[in-house]
Amino acid sequence: MSTYGTLFRVTTYGESHCASVGAIIDGCPPGMELTAADIQTQLSRRRPGQSNLTTPRDEKDLVHLQSGIERGVTLGTPIGLLVKNEDQRPHDYSETDLYPRPSHADYTYLEKYGIKASSGGGRSSARETIGRVAAGAIAEKYLKLAYGIEIVAFVSSVGKIHLPSSLAPPSLVSSGAEDDDEVQDALSEAFQHLLKTITREEVDKYPTRCPHPETSERMTQRIIRAKDAKDSIGGTVTCVIRNVPSGLGEPVFDKFEATLAHAMLSIPATKAFEIGSGFKGTEVPGSKHNDPFVNRPDGKLGTATNWSGGVQGGITNGEDIYFRVGFKSPATISQGQKTAQYDGTPGELAARGRHDPCVVPRAVPIVEAMAAIVVMDQLLIQNSRKTAASLLPPITTLPPSMMQPKNSKAA
Repeated sequence: MSTYGTLFRVTTYGESHCASVGAIIDGCPPGMELTAADIQTQLSRRRPGQSNLTTPRDEKDLVHLQSGIERGVTLGTPIGLLVKNEDQRPHDYSETDLYPRPSHADYTYLEKYGIKASSGGGRSSARETIGRVAAGAIAEKYLKLAYGIEIVAFVSSVGKIHLPSSLAPPSLVSSGAEDDDEVQDALSEAFQHLLKTITREEVDKYPTRCPHPETSERMTQRIIRAKDAKDSIGGTVTCVIRNVPSGLGEPVFDKFEATLAHAMLSIPATKAFEIGSGFKGTEVPGSKHNDPFVNRPDGKLGTATNWSGGVQGGITNGEDIYFRVGFKSPATISQGQKTAQYDGTPGELAARGRHDPCVVPRAVPIVEAMAAIVVMDQLLIQNSRKTAASLLPPITTLPPSMMQPKNSKAA
């Protein structure tokens, strides 16, 4: 469906070459100051044509607020917003009348609905994510004002070029035997420092949105090489969410990391998701991987390490949440490809149009937006539970060990 969320519900609409794209956001709390400028910042970070590393499609992506806001303040009613598609070239896609583009959604949309958009990727296009980014900007403003929550994403790899020390892999030392349990900590000091200090301003200094000068330059050259070859290349985006309260997540089917994975893998071109130590954590014995609890300066329990990525048992534990999303190489490329027409006739397709040789630099604000939507929805759910429980008489029949301390700062 085109709606995500339980209490903070986001419905997006629009195809890649229709008149407009946008969203309806239901569940935004009333009484929050909100203007188009609050939303435009993230939309401008997502828009095409930012550098020679992205598609040259010239869309300004200016947001128009339609409802739910009066005199710059949210009313609590559905917020409607739209962004016009101004630089449309549907004639660039006439070849898709004959050919389903390899690894694109032309064929699968036709199989599912029996009809498809005549131009571009339709709902599978990255144009659809405009509504997500706008909704995420609204959620993010509330999260910042109410909880001080910060969300920062950055490009951690392009092709085989990786940000150094972003995740020092657990590697066998000494004898190198497969049963050797001596491992390096996956959370290198450099990575931990990056997660705690990285800002969007630092990320945006580089066209690749990789906050490491030497690596960013290598990524730039790799993307340009793909572009010059009329090809494409994939990569990964790493994201950190700071200051998230403990207690978020709805076991067992809506665990926090499950809803986060759902949100991230709904983004176009995603193929992988991992949280915390991820797949590398499978190589580490429990005695090394467990996060021992410690008393934090604020008096709450914390963990000495954070291999869990801020989530345990599907519930946030108050530590930084960090995860990584993998984006495949864009499917639409301009070099000729041997393929087949819809009727099975062999042929060669050289797609036209304006496309990103690598999507990860523009995917950064999309990842941030979906993270904000997930946290916002989970916070509203948890706060509704706590409010309902607070109306009940105090419990006197249970031992203190079964009850949350009165001074707890959980959501």
